[in-house]
Amino acid sequence: MYDILIKQMRDEVTRLGAQELKTPQDVDATVPMSKGTMLVVINSTCGCAGGTARPALAKALQHSVKPGQLTTVFASTDREATARLRQIIGPEIPPSSPAFALFRDGKMVEMVHRYQIEGHTVDQVTKTLTEAFERHCTN
Repeated sequence: MYDILIKQMRDEVTRLGAQELKTPQDVDATVPMSKGTMLVVINSTCGCAGGTARPALAKALQHSVKPGQLTTVFASTDREATARLRQIIGPEIPPSSPAFALFRDGKMVEMVHRYQIEGHTVDQVTKTLTEAFERHCTN
Protein backbone atom coordinates (compact mmCIF):
# COMPACT_ATOMS: atom_id res chain seq x y z
CA MET A 1 0.00 0.00 0.00
CA TYR A 2 2.83 2.39 0.91
CA ASP A 3 4.45 1.80 -2.50
CA ILE A 4 1.21 2.72 -4.24
CA LEU A 5 1.00 5.99 -2.30
CA ILE A 6 4.62 6.83 -3.09
CA LYS A 7 3.99 6.19 -6.78
CA GLN A 8 0.95 8.48 -6.76
CA MET A 9 2.92 11.24 -5.02
CA ARG A 10 5.79 10.86 -7.49
CA ASP A 11 3.38 10.87 -10.41
CA GLU A 12 1.78 14.12 -9.22
CA VAL A 13 5.12 15.83 -9.82
CA THR A 14 6.44 13.92 -12.84
CA ARG A 15 3.17 14.49 -14.72
CA LEU A 16 4.05 18.18 -14.53
CA GLY A 17 7.26 17.46 -16.43
CA ALA A 18 9.70 17.04 -13.54
CA GLN A 19 12.81 14.97 -14.16
CA GLU A 20 13.41 12.56 -11.29
CA LEU A 21 16.83 12.66 -9.67
CA LYS A 22 17.07 9.29 -7.94
CA THR A 23 20.80 9.02 -7.23
CA PRO A 24 23.58 11.34 -6.07
CA GLN A 25 25.05 10.99 -9.57
CA ASP A 26 21.76 12.23 -11.09
CA VAL A 27 21.89 15.26 -8.78
CA ASP A 28 25.55 15.99 -9.59
CA ALA A 29 24.97 15.68 -13.34
CA THR A 30 21.94 17.98 -13.27
CA VAL A 31 21.80 20.59 -10.53
CA PRO A 32 25.25 22.24 -10.39
CA MET A 33 25.59 22.01 -14.18
CA SER A 34 22.25 23.66 -14.92
CA LYS A 35 22.03 26.82 -16.98
CA GLY A 36 19.19 29.25 -16.48
CA THR A 37 16.62 28.51 -13.81
CA MET A 38 15.72 25.17 -12.28
CA LEU A 39 13.21 24.32 -9.59
CA VAL A 40 13.99 21.24 -7.54
CA VAL A 41 10.95 19.82 -5.78
CA ILE A 42 11.87 17.97 -2.60
CA ASN A 43 8.83 15.72 -2.57
CA SER A 44 7.59 14.09 0.62
CA THR A 45 5.03 11.68 1.99
CA CYS A 46 4.03 14.26 4.60
CA GLY A 47 0.25 14.37 4.37
CA CYS A 48 -0.38 17.95 5.42
CA ALA A 49 2.45 19.81 3.73
CA GLY A 50 2.87 17.43 0.79
CA GLY A 51 -0.85 17.56 0.10
CA THR A 52 -0.51 21.33 -0.26
CA ALA A 53 2.90 21.49 -1.97
CA ARG A 54 2.09 19.34 -4.99
CA PRO A 55 -1.18 21.11 -5.95
CA ALA A 56 0.50 24.50 -5.37
CA LEU A 57 3.30 23.47 -7.70
CA ALA A 58 0.80 22.53 -10.40
CA LYS A 59 -0.89 25.92 -10.09
CA ALA A 60 2.40 27.85 -9.95
CA LEU A 61 3.61 26.21 -13.16
CA GLN A 62 0.63 27.75 -14.98
CA HIS A 63 2.08 31.21 -14.23
CA SER A 64 3.55 33.14 -17.16
CA VAL A 65 6.97 33.31 -15.45
CA LYS A 66 8.42 29.97 -14.37
CA PRO A 67 11.72 28.11 -14.23
CA GLY A 68 13.22 26.69 -17.38
CA GLN A 69 13.76 23.28 -15.79
CA LEU A 70 11.86 21.21 -13.26
CA THR A 71 13.41 18.35 -11.30
CA THR A 72 12.52 16.38 -8.20
CA VAL A 73 13.96 14.19 -5.47
CA PHE A 74 11.76 12.15 -3.14
CA ALA A 75 12.99 12.67 0.41
CA SER A 76 11.73 9.44 1.92
CA THR A 77 12.83 7.06 -0.85
CA ASP A 78 15.63 8.78 -2.79
CA ARG A 79 17.58 9.37 0.42
CA GLU A 80 21.06 9.46 -1.06
CA ALA A 81 20.00 11.82 -3.86
CA THR A 82 18.23 14.03 -1.32
CA ALA A 83 21.32 14.06 0.91
CA ARG A 84 23.49 15.10 -2.05
CA LEU A 85 21.06 17.87 -2.98
CA ARG A 86 21.16 19.11 0.62
CA GLN A 87 24.97 19.21 0.44
CA ILE A 88 24.71 21.39 -2.67
CA ILE A 89 22.12 23.63 -1.00
CA GLY A 90 24.56 24.10 1.88
CA PRO A 91 24.81 23.51 5.61
CA GLU A 92 23.36 26.92 6.47
CA ILE A 93 19.96 25.81 5.12
CA PRO A 94 18.26 23.26 7.41
CA PRO A 95 16.81 20.10 5.81
CA SER A 96 13.16 20.51 4.92
CA SER A 97 10.62 18.38 3.09
CA PRO A 98 8.52 18.97 1.28
CA ALA A 99 10.32 22.03 -0.01
CA PHE A 100 11.26 23.84 -3.19
CA ALA A 101 14.80 24.91 -4.08
CA LEU A 102 15.14 27.41 -6.90
CA PHE A 103 18.49 27.49 -8.70
CA ARG A 104 19.92 29.89 -11.24
CA ASP A 105 23.00 28.75 -13.19
CA GLY A 106 23.67 25.95 -10.72
CA LYS A 107 23.47 28.11 -7.58
CA MET A 108 20.54 28.09 -5.17
CA VAL A 109 18.85 31.48 -5.09
CA GLU A 110 15.75 30.77 -2.99
CA MET A 111 14.30 28.05 -0.80
CA VAL A 112 10.66 27.53 0.14
CA HIS A 113 10.73 25.50 3.34
CA ARG A 114 8.18 23.15 4.85
CA TYR A 115 7.21 25.81 7.42
CA GLN A 116 6.20 28.04 4.48
CA ILE A 117 3.95 25.25 3.17
CA GLU A 118 2.48 23.48 6.20
CA GLY A 119 -0.56 25.30 7.59
CA HIS A 120 -0.89 27.43 4.45
CA THR A 121 -3.43 27.11 1.67
CA VAL A 122 -2.64 25.95 -1.84
CA ASP A 123 -3.21 29.52 -3.06
CA GLN A 124 -0.81 30.95 -0.46
CA VAL A 125 1.94 28.50 -1.42
CA THR A 126 1.26 29.12 -5.12
CA LYS A 127 1.74 32.85 -4.47
CA THR A 128 5.01 32.20 -2.63
CA LEU A 129 6.27 30.15 -5.58
CA THR A 130 5.17 32.56 -8.30
CA GLU A 131 6.73 35.49 -6.45
CA ALA A 132 10.01 33.56 -6.31
CA PHE A 133 9.70 32.80 -10.02
CA GLU A 134 9.18 36.51 -10.77
CA ARG A 135 12.27 37.44 -8.71
CA HIS A 136 14.60 34.89 -10.28
CA CYS A 137 13.22 33.56 -13.57
CA THR A 138 13.35 36.73 -15.60
CA ASN A 139 16.31 38.28 -17.37
